[in-house]
Amino acid sequence: MTHILVTNDDGVNAPGLLALVNEMLRLGEVTILAPDRNWSASGHVKTMHRPLRVKEVQLEGGIMAIASDGAPSDCVTLARLGLVEKKIDVVVSGINPNANIGHDVTYSGTVTAAMEAVIGGIPGVAVSLDSPENHLGVLDYHPAARITREVVSKFLEIGFPEETVINTNIPYLPDGEIKGIQFTRQGLRLYREQLLKRDDPRGRPYYWIGGDAPTGVREDGTDFGALKSGYVSITPIQLDLTSYQVMDALQEISWER
Repeated sequence: MTHILVTNDDGVNAPGLLALVNEMLRLGEVTILAPDRNWSASGHVKTMHRPLRVKEVQLEGGIMAIASDGAPSDCVTLARLGLVEKKIDVVVSGINPNANIGHDVTYSGTVTAAMEAVIGGIPGVAVSLDSPENHLGVLDYHPAARITREVVSKFLEIGFPEETVINTNIPYLPDGEIKGIQFTRQGLRLYREQLLKRDDPRGRPYYWIGGDAPTGVREDGTDFGALKSGYVSITPIQLDLTSYQVMDALQEISWER
């Protein structure tokens, strides 16, 4: 039976994780090991200078999970190094409430948890929902969770590519309005950040990194373009960050010392 590790960066009690777990249970055995709090935009963290603690928690429906005070990538490391005894066949991270596209992948705890799995030789899938900014009310994760089951099931059937994260972003649409799935490249994310300076009650300055929500360049073949056209975006992300084109050009440089 397929053994799936589910984690996230929003915390073990996040509704996106529960929706994901309920669909992954249809594919096999599921172990949940997730942070005990929100680690959004935490990036790729490895905790090495303090102990990590874990505890069992019960989710809705009586589902048991393990919560850790470490980062999402720590959770994957704990699991693969022995906290979870049974061999893990795939790690699925999510469902994040906001898209992780373009350069977001370097910030995202959701994506870097899947990266940590791939580093450890385990297939990794990251799943994010492109929900509207400042959405009011409860988000419906069920269409995204069902699509994730289809994606994971297909890759279990055909085999996961080596050294590759399957970064999946799903438009916030009802099942019947999602047009299909596109395999995409990373698009151009446009960040609209501002540095906001304030003074505390004692007159000492402090700073917020604020600004409007990021947008992107709508271009065919990209993750941002697919989402805005109503398609699920699947971007295969390699962990080798070497720019081979630039490296080849640099080889032509003559170094005389």
